[in-house]
Amino acid sequence: MANRTKIPDPLLNVGRGFLMGGADIIPGVSGGTVALILGIYERLVHAISCFDLTFLGHLRKRELIAALRHIDALFLVTLFLGIGIGVIGLGGLMHYLLEHQLQYTFGAFFGLILASSWHVARIIDHWNAKLVVCMVIGAVGAFFLVALPVFKSPPDTAWYRLICGGVAICAMILPGISGAFILLILGQYSEITGALEEVKNGGANGDTWLILGAFGLGATIGILSFSKFLKWLLARFESATMAVLCGFMLGSLRKIWPFKFDLTPGETKFKLKEFRNEWPDFSAGNVWATIGLAVVAFVFVLLLERFSATATHSTSGDA
Repeated sequence: MANRTKIPDPLLNVGRGFLMGGADIIPGVSGGTVALILGIYERLVHAISCFDLTFLGHLRKRELIAALRHIDALFLVTLFLGIGIGVIGLGGLMHYLLEHQLQYTFGAFFGLILASSWHVARIIDHWNAKLVVCMVIGAVGAFFLVALPVFKSPPDTAWYRLICGGVAICAMILPGISGAFILLILGQYSEITGALEEVKNGGANGDTWLILGAFGLGATIGILSFSKFLKWLLARFESATMAVLCGFMLGSLRKIWPFKFDLTPGETKFKLKEFRNEWPDFSAGNVWATIGLAVVAFVFVLLLERFSATATHSTSGDA
């Protein structure tokens, strides 16, 4: 009876990737946060870090099956398929929400990230003073990072885009740190999204491919190297690493505080707008609606966490 109702693991991974892709679109929200909620963060880091000499050795010996098993290929392929579907499928919706329903959108994601930080805090079995310090360091670092001004005149060079690709992809797999927001700070968000739009519309030229090539190379180098470092940290200092990641998420809440004063009212594009956080007017109905959305998102994360844990346990038990 249970086997008839169990969702296949590859299909679950597509769904998990879909949620991660939707989160990655929002500057200030990280797909790594969603991966943590869904209980696949360590597996993801481990799988990416396995693009190593052992993997290359299997390929040289033409041991394709062994190479695919080494990198957990089915997991990665289905997850990144879902991420792609999420980015494409939710891109238009997120664009509309950010430009026309910013307060409500940020309210929902505020609740999501707050619940995520609570989830990560509960992963740590025994809190102590050292772990609290690690969490505070992560929170303070993220708090000031998300307030950095946008780099107005970035270098128009391939090496700079290569560096941006490496930094942004590392941020993307860190819970609480948004790769899209890092690109905004570095002054490359519109450059990269514009190049992708040109490819989508069939208008790409040599300069477009040079931009994407440099960025893609940097992203590849960044994720392969940084994933190994994260794997090492999780293997040797799991509790401290989780405490820092919890802090990252708490500090990043500054970026998506839903109640903002628009400093650029004449600007219609969200990516070019500037805001100042402010205390809400509790006499306004939309404030309580926003708080309600945050609460719903908080509860949704708790339910999603329970569903994911049940699905993961079911899959492990069948194995």
